[in-house]
Amino acid sequence: MYRYSEFDADFVRNRVAQFRAQVERRIDGSLTEDEFKPLRLMNGLYLQLHAYMLRVAIPYGTLNSAQLRQLAMIAERWDRGYGHFTTRQNIQFNWPALRDVPDMLDALADVGMHAIQTSGNCIRNVTADHFAGASAGEVADPRPIAELIRQWSTDHPEFQFLPRKFKVAVTGHPDDRAVTAAHDIGLRLVRRDGMLGASVLVGGGLGRTPMIGKVLADFVPLADLLPYLEAVVAVYNLLGRRDNKYKARIKITVHETGIDEIRTQVEAEFAARKPLFSGVDQALLAAITAQFAPPDFAQEGSGDFAAAYGGDPVFRAFVDTNTAPHRSPDHVILSISLKAHGATPGDCTAAQMRRVADLAQRYAYDEIRVSHEQNLVLPHLPKRHLAAVHASLREAGLATANIGLVSDIIACPGMDYCALATARSIPVAQQIATHFEAMKLEQDIGPLKIKISGCINACGHHHVGHIGILGLDRAGVESYQITLGGDGGPDAMIGERAGPGFAYDQIVPAITRILTAYLALRHGPQETFLDAYRRVGIAPFKEALYGDGAAGQADAA
Repeated sequence: MYRYSEFDADFVRNRVAQFRAQVERRIDGSLTEDEFKPLRLMNGLYLQLHAYMLRVAIPYGTLNSAQLRQLAMIAERWDRGYGHFTTRQNIQFNWPALRDVPDMLDALADVGMHAIQTSGNCIRNVTADHFAGASAGEVADPRPIAELIRQWSTDHPEFQFLPRKFKVAVTGHPDDRAVTAAHDIGLRLVRRDGMLGASVLVGGGLGRTPMIGKVLADFVPLADLLPYLEAVVAVYNLLGRRDNKYKARIKITVHETGIDEIRTQVEAEFAARKPLFSGVDQALLAAITAQFAPPDFAQEGSGDFAAAYGGDPVFRAFVDTNTAPHRSPDHVILSISLKAHGATPGDCTAAQMRRVADLAQRYAYDEIRVSHEQNLVLPHLPKRHLAAVHASLREAGLATANIGLVSDIIACPGMDYCALATARSIPVAQQIATHFEAMKLEQDIGPLKIKISGCINACGHHHVGHIGILGLDRAGVESYQITLGGDGGPDAMIGERAGPGFAYDQIVPAITRILTAYLALRHGPQETFLDAYRRVGIAPFKEALYGDGAAGQADAA
């Protein structure tokens, strides 16, 4: 993983010192809140519903044990003993006191972390496939590309005040676990005639106007990628609307201008900018790539894994549900669920962070990932250690075997924390999870992605959920709309709204009716919910939701 250079360290320390002085001026009244707001946002500090919130960048979701332990320390010392992992592979601390934030930032700098560009109209934290560098079938590890983009975009003098926030995601695997089509720029690494490059998508995004990104270029060679990206952002910076923040994202620019005209302008801008790079970016990429060399994977067999797997049904369910194939046959990729039934999705206590850090250092080459699905990952775990790791995770309440199932729900903070939210998200996720756990239907239902947002900003990615739930305010009453058939994978699509919304106390029964209908119409357990939906369409599910047997359940939304 990338290690800070002396320049990086000095840069971050100087930013912390600058912000410390700004905080002091805010506390003594020299700065008004309006004057302070753009300064704090440049350093990842929000003012939420009840308190400040500090959003810390975890570039492309990669951590080591020292960094995770430092996050645990920060949670205990300056917050309420936990952190919240987000769909941007960041971590948020929801209760810091303003006077403590500079000390928190100094503590982050001690381990090569910061909160720069986790807010504001700039290029945000670059995200990537959480299985990067580990997954079988990967074209290439996308993290060196993501790190190059991070370094290029940090304090880029031309792109600090874009029309609106700008998000980039990179994947190196055909399965696209980074939801690239729902980003302002999505990069999918591909090889053409032996040459590594990227397919470039532009104009994706969710929120009040959800759109799937369009292919801007089928193939951009790696040597041209950074000047090409700079050309894309430069064209957006010029064309993007600044008269209406709701129409300022690049997805609206692409929609209003047309992808062909955008492509023409980008290619012209690229031709002008490419000579200015003179190969410096490639030298930097080579140095970065060397820091992402894979571990020297131990080839010591699987130990007593087979015996434990065959003799312990709890362990077997955990392995079957929470592991994925690794590029090395003696290893697995282990996903650690932060979705225990009834828990807040994405929350992790300081003690749990330390437990994962200890396991990563002892067994898993000292590497941890944060997934956009609000879970943690040990990307390189020898099979012979799986039983020991499982036992330790059980002690810490981290061994829930539900990755990819009905209770592995993405949920934004909703009205419990967010000043923008119009409905609760967390309690809905908790109730769905506990309901289906009590019915013992999770395994039978199989792979399913439920995503919940507490307002139209769609921080819970509900538009690309197999089942999406959007909470809205209807005359002071919470109403929940349901969308079906969304997908964030390589064939990404926006879900279709099922019909009128449901009251807070009716949303769990509504989801139950959908899944009961699915179990009745599927062609056996091998047909997933999404596959069944694509085969039969929305009509049977609308009938289950709004037919005679469900009369009176929906509101007039």
